[in-house]
Order: sequence, then C-alpha cells, then structure tokens
Amino acid sequence: IQKLCDRVASSTLLDDRRDAVRALKSLSKKYRLEVGIQAMEHLIHVLQTDRSDSEIIGYALDTLYNVISNDLEEEEQEENLPKQVDDLGSQFTEIFIKQQENVTLLLTLVEEFDFHVRWPGVKLLTSLLKQQGPQVQQIILVSPMGVSRLMDLLADSREVIRNDGVLLLQQLTKSNAAIQKIVAFENAFERLLDIITEEGNSDGGIVVEDCLLLLQNLLKNNNSNQNFFKEGSYIQRMKPWFEVGDDNCGWSAQKVTNLHLMLQLVRVLVSPTNPPGATSSCQKAMFHCGLLQQLCTILMATGVPAESILTRQTINTVSEVIRGCQMNQDYFASVNAPSNPPRPAIVVLLMSMVNERQPFVLRCAVLYCFQCFLYKNQKGQGEIVSTLLPSTIDGNSVSAGQLLCGGLFSTDSLSNWCAAVALAHALQENATLKEQLLRVQLATSIGNPPVSLLQQCTNILSQGSKVQTRVGLLMLLCTWLSNCSIAVTHFLHNPANIPFLTGQIAENLGEEEQLVQGLCALLLGISIYYNDNSLENYRKEKLKQLIEKRIGRENFIEKLGFISKHELYSRAAQKPQPSFSSPDHMMFDHEFTKLVKELEGVISKAIYKSSEEDKKEEEVKKTLEQHDNIVTHYKKVIREQDQELEELKQRINTLTSQNEQLQVTVTQQVSQIQQHKDQYNLLKVQLGKDTQHHNSHSDTFQMNGIQMEEVSKLKEELEEWKNKHELLQGQLREKDSVIEKLKSSQLEMGTTEQSSQTSKSGGLEHNNELQKELEMLRSQIQLQSTEISKLQIENQKLQVMVPVKNLGKEVCGSKTTGHLVGLELLQSEVKALSEEKESLKQHLDSSSSTVAILQDEKSKLQQEVAESKKEQDDLLVLLADQDQKLSALKIKLKDLGVPVEDEDDTESGDQGDEDEDGDEEEQD
Repeated sequence: IQKLCDRVASSTLLDDRRDAVRALKSLSKKYRLEVGIQAMEHLIHVLQTDRSDSEIIGYALDTLYNVISNDLEEEEQEENLPKQVDDLGSQFTEIFIKQQENVTLLLTLVEEFDFHVRWPGVKLLTSLLKQQGPQVQQIILVSPMGVSRLMDLLADSREVIRNDGVLLLQQLTKSNAAIQKIVAFENAFERLLDIITEEGNSDGGIVVEDCLLLLQNLLKNNNSNQNFFKEGSYIQRMKPWFEVGDDNCGWSAQKVTNLHLMLQLVRVLVSPTNPPGATSSCQKAMFHCGLLQQLCTILMATGVPAESILTRQTINTVSEVIRGCQMNQDYFASVNAPSNPPRPAIVVLLMSMVNERQPFVLRCAVLYCFQCFLYKNQKGQGEIVSTLLPSTIDGNSVSAGQLLCGGLFSTDSLSNWCAAVALAHALQENATLKEQLLRVQLATSIGNPPVSLLQQCTNILSQGSKVQTRVGLLMLLCTWLSNCSIAVTHFLHNPANIPFLTGQIAENLGEEEQLVQGLCALLLGISIYYNDNSLENYRKEKLKQLIEKRIGRENFIEKLGFISKHELYSRAAQKPQPSFSSPDHMMFDHEFTKLVKELEGVISKAIYKSSEEDKKEEEVKKTLEQHDNIVTHYKKVIREQDQELEELKQRINTLTSQNEQLQVTVTQQVSQIQQHKDQYNLLKVQLGKDTQHHNSHSDTFQMNGIQMEEVSKLKEELEEWKNKHELLQGQLREKDSVIEKLKSSQLEMGTTEQSSQTSKSGGLEHNNELQKELEMLRSQIQLQSTEISKLQIENQKLQVMVPVKNLGKEVCGSKTTGHLVGLELLQSEVKALSEEKESLKQHLDSSSSTVAILQDEKSKLQQEVAESKKEQDDLLVLLADQDQKLSALKIKLKDLGVPVEDEDDTESGDQGDEDEDGDEEEQD
C-alpha cells in the first residue's frame, strides 16, 4: 500500500498513477484501515489534479467509497466488528469533510455526465451523509447551487444514477427543514410523482418505495412544503395510487409496502399535529378529488388482505382524513359495506371493535376511526345517540348504539373499555345529548323492570369487575356528568353511589387500584362542582363535609392527583391516536386527559371553598349568567336586525330591478300604442277611400267634382314650389357673387408674405369646398325642377282625362281608381319635395355661415398684411441707416490710406468677387 501511494504521489506518467489507484481500489475492501490512513490524502490530490482523466477519477472515488462506507460484504462481517466498522466509517468521514473544499469538489464531480465519474461520486456523497449527516448537510447548504446540482440527478436518463440520486436526496433531506424547502421548490414533487407513475404506482418496485420515503422526508412536519404540495394540485395526483381493483389473487410484499407508504404519506398531510387550517384544506382537497372515496373503497373491498398491516393503516388513514371535517364525516356516514343487506361502514367497523376474536391493533384502529368520526361532529353524535333512544330502535337491524351497549356490558374487559370510550366521544361537549342519554332504558333480565343506562353503569362499577372495565366506565361517567347538572342530579338520586365512591377513595389499596381511586375522586369532585343543589341531602356543602369526615381533604386531593401522575396518562396525552403495546396498557383516552387537565384544579379549589364563598360564587355565576343572557339577547336582536336589513336591501334591489323592467315595458307599450294609433289612422283613411269608391259607383259626377278640387289644389302647390324654386336660385346667385368677390380680394393679397400665402391657400381650399357644395345644391335643384316638370305633365294628363270620365259609369269606376292611385303618388312626391326643400335650406344656412367665417378670415389676413407692411418699412429704414454708416466708415478708411473696393462689383453676381469681399470684411 505504501509503495502504491508513493507511485500515485511521484509518478509523472498518468498511466502509472492510474494503475496505482486501480491497485489501491482492489485492496481497499480487505485492507480498509491501511488504505484509508495512507492513501486518502493522495486520492483527494488525484481528484483535484487529474480531473481530465475520467478513469482515474472513477477509481479514486470508488476507493474512497470503500474506505468510508460501512456496506461490507456479508462474509467479511464478524460478530465483534459492526461497532468498530461504524466508528471507522465516521472517523474517515470526519477526516474527509474537515476540509470543506473536498465536499465542494465532490459536488462538482457529481455534475460530470460521464457515468464512471458521476455514479461513484453519488455513492460516495450518500455514504458521507449517512456517516456525518448534519455536518455534510451544512456544507452542501452553504455551497453555491449545492442542492440544485444534486436535484439534476433525478433527471438523469440512466436509471442507476437516478435511483441512487433518490437515495442521496433521502439522506440529504433528513431532519433539515431548510434543505427540504429548497428541494421542494426545485420541482422535486413533480419529478418524484412522475417517477412513481412511470414505475407503475403501487405495482412498482423498490424505486417507488424510495420515492415515497423521500416524499415523506419532504412533507413530514414541514408546513411550508405541505402547503406547496396542496397548492400545486399534487394531492389530485395521489388518487391513482389507490386504484387497486377487486382482484383477490394476492398481493406481493412490495405492493403491500408501497401502499403502506402511500397511506402514510396521506396521513402526513392530514395529521392532527399539523396546523388546523392546513389540515382542513388538505381534507377538503382529498374529498373533492375523490381520494377519500377511493380509500373507503379499499377499506370495504373484499380483495384487500384483511390480516395484513394494510387494513389497519387504511382505517387510520380514513380516520385522519375525516377527523374534524364535517363534509368528510357526512360522506363517511353514508358509506355502506358490500354485504347483503348493505350495512353502514360504521356499524361494520364497530362489530370488529367489540369482537374479542379480532386482533388488538385492528380494534384500536377501529376505535380511533370512530373517535375521528365523532370529533367536532354534533350531527354524527346525535345520530349515534338516537340509535339508543326508545323511539328510534329498529329490531330488524343492528345499530351502532346497540353494538356499543353490547360491548359495554360484555364479559370482555377490552370491549367494555372501547365501548365506554366510544360512547364518551358521542357525548363530548354536547350537553343536549347528555340529557337525552338519561332516557335510555335497558332490559337487564326477563321479568325485572328496565334500568337506566346510568344506573346500569354504576351497578357494574359496584360489582367489582376488572380494572380496565371500571376505568372505562368511570371515564364515561365523568364525561357524561361534566358540565351537565341534570345528569349529576340523576347520579346523586341513587343513594348507593356516593357511599360507594367515598368507600373506594378512603381505602388504602394497591398500585393497580390507585388509578380507580383517582377516577372515583374525580367523579365525586364533578358531582360537587356541577351540583345545582336540587337534592337536599346531596347539596354541595353536605358533600364537602362528607369528604372532610370520611376521606380528608388532603387525602382526597392526593388521590385525585394519582390520575395525572400515572405513566399511561402521560402517554395517552401525547397524541389522539390510541397506541398501546398491549391490551393491559389500554387505560386512558386522549380526549379524557384534556378533561382531567381542565377539571383537576377547579375541583381542588371547589373542595377548599367555604359555603359563603360558594354562595358568593353562585351569585357571581347568576349575575354572569344574567349578563350573558342580556348579551346573547342583544346579539340575537342585532342578528335579527342584520337579517332584516339584508332582507330589506334585497327587497330594495328586487323592487328597483322590477321598477326598471316596468319602465322598459311601459315605454315599449307606449310605442306599441303609438304604432296602433298610426295603424288605426291608416285604416280609417283606407275605409274612407273605400266608402268614396262605393259612392263613385252610385254618383260619378260628384266623384269627378272631388277629383277636380284635388287637381286644383295640386296646381296651387306646384305654383308654390315654382316660386320657392326661383327664390332659392336667386339666393344661390347672391352667394355666388359674394364668393367671387372673396376670391378676387384674396387673389390681390397673394404676394405679401409666406405666412399670408399659406393662410390664403387654406381659405381658397375652403372656398373650393364651398363651390363643390354649391354645385351639389344646384344639381339637386335641377333634379327637383325636372321632377316638378314631370308633375306638371302628369297634372295636364289628369286635366285631359277628367272630361273623358263622364262617358259611362263602368268605365269611370275603373279609371277613377287609377286616378286615385296617381293622386296618392303625387302626394308622396310632394312630401319628398318638401323634405328636400328643408335639406336645401339647411345647406344654404351652412353656406352662409361659411361665408361669414371667410369674411372674418379675410379681415384677419388684411390686418396681418398691414402689420407685415409696417415691419417692411421699419426694415427699410434700418437698412438705410446701416448704408449711411457703412459709407461713412469707407470714407474714413480711404482717408487713412486703406484701399476699399466699391460694393457695385459684388452686386454683379460673380462668385469670385463675393469671396474677395469676404476677405476684405475679415480685414476690416
């Protein structure tokens, strides 16, 4: 090994160094310690200097992996070696990561695409994380893009590298929330779910298992990632995992493992330890996407292996998906088992719970499911309790209530405990149901009168049954009596109950009985604290005196404290799910531990209070109740007023909308009425014409007289039109003369200045437009004159045709109708001409306005021309002054003897002379 290390360090040829590293690799498994001590530094140097050769880099990485990793061959492992091996791997890892640059170098090598470099690099980094996880995680976290580089492994097309990349990310994300967040936001969920789908979901191999373990690392106890998972709609992609079918051909161990991990992943998202808002949103998403329905199908499916761990895990998963979510709880209540006749799933599960032949862990899972179904579910609680009430008992089918009663009084202590706890959950925080349960009567034996459920529970307690049974019944009684004065009164009404409790508390019994004593003390304390003093013999003060005489206050408080000091109590208080190693440890329920915490201090204070303090407290309670009643009354009034306001607002909105609709209908109806009126008038006219037509047959001369009058009227209208036409033509001539004058005046002012020219050109353009409009008007007048001439011709024809009509009645009747049509046509044309007359008037008005505008522009232009003339005069004066000054200066220069040329030469236009003048000016 020493010689090989020397060759690696000193050889100049790459082939020699490569051969030496290959030899070290072959020795590294058997002589791990020696190679690690002597060669590690040289191997790291090779990684730094020989990166161009992938082969030597691969050998070096494999050698380091063999030195650091603890995955030895089975035949090389001995009984006394594992601990030393673990220490050796962690020591070499510590040496390697002491220089942080080594880990950074390894990250850059993992980026290489070459298989012989990337794969051993991934394995070595995974081994480093296994040995010294937190330290390596910190180095990767602070290195630039460290986590992002490793995420690229999931996209590698080579499955070996991709699968080992999943294992690397498993080690990287363990117990490090910061890295978990980075990995999640690097699109890890999408990639992992894609891999699971590609591998066949639950039917996939160990790669699916590794992906699921990585998803658990990312989601467990990480609220940010859970929210990101839900917001990214990844819950919907979990549904196909549980589409397992009904085939009963048997499942492989790998499929069972995969489904088990998938169920655990669902539970991670809806765990009771998560924030309530996050859990609730995940529960709703699981219902809406059909995941809960799929889980219930698996739970009730016949093809699922019932004896496996999978059934228990499925029950627990369904339990937490429905826990505290009303929508999911309602759905679960409607699920039926595929039996004949179909039974509710709750009833089928309760049958398993109270059946002592079922496995213990399965019974615990069913109890948890029942507790989750009733958690914050008053509707479900009412349905369970209603199956116990006399009016709703159905003799043909087994109900949940009957199963609970059967389990409560069976000979199996575990069934007693489970049924008692389940019934206590049906009463949790529901005073109404506590009162209703007092109505339940039980037929204990034939011939004896029925006994109340409360009485039967106390009877079994006094019979001295097993500790587990008594603990369960005492928990049920404590839950039942707490915060329910009527139930306390019923309990105290039985004269045997208080002596039994005081006797149990006062005795000095063994450790097993101490738990029962503590619960008896709690029950007695509840009977005092929630006592409404309705029974004279069992008033609060008398019960306190009884405790003082028979037990002693200090002894009572000590016995009460036995509950919270018990080891099983602290275990049950940790989480809602009942997890017991054996049936003997099944003593406390999680919800009951909350009740104990709430009541222990209150009862201790109540025992030490005097009667005066009790009276004061009662008075305070009464006043508080009165205040609460007043407040609730006002709240109710305010709520009612709010409702009334909302209703009034809604009514106002509806009335306004109705009003708008009615207004629209009114306008429509008005327009319809107007149309009907017009139609009526038309019909009236037509009827009048029809009557005239009938009269024409009887009296043709009269008809001809009427037609002659209408013809004369038409003549008069034609004369009026002619006069108006002549007037319009005269007006047009006047406008033409005005425009011609404006044209001549504007042409005269055309040469003064550029600004005036531009403005005049605009005016000319405007005049051109006016001319066009006038030409249009003339054409329209010509058209009208032609139409008038046509009307005159038709009128002459009518006059000619009038005497001919007197020849006979039959001929006249046929021709008069034709004349009437002609008259109607003439009337319509007269109307059209009147409309055109109006339009001509409007055009004339507009042309007159444009003429006025042009006159204003003309006056403005004249002013501007005058101003420009003034400016030109001023400029001429200035030029004359300057000429005088220049001539004076030239004379002075000539006197001084300076040659000066005359400006007459420059005015000749020659370019050369202009240049000479320029030179003279410079000399000046």
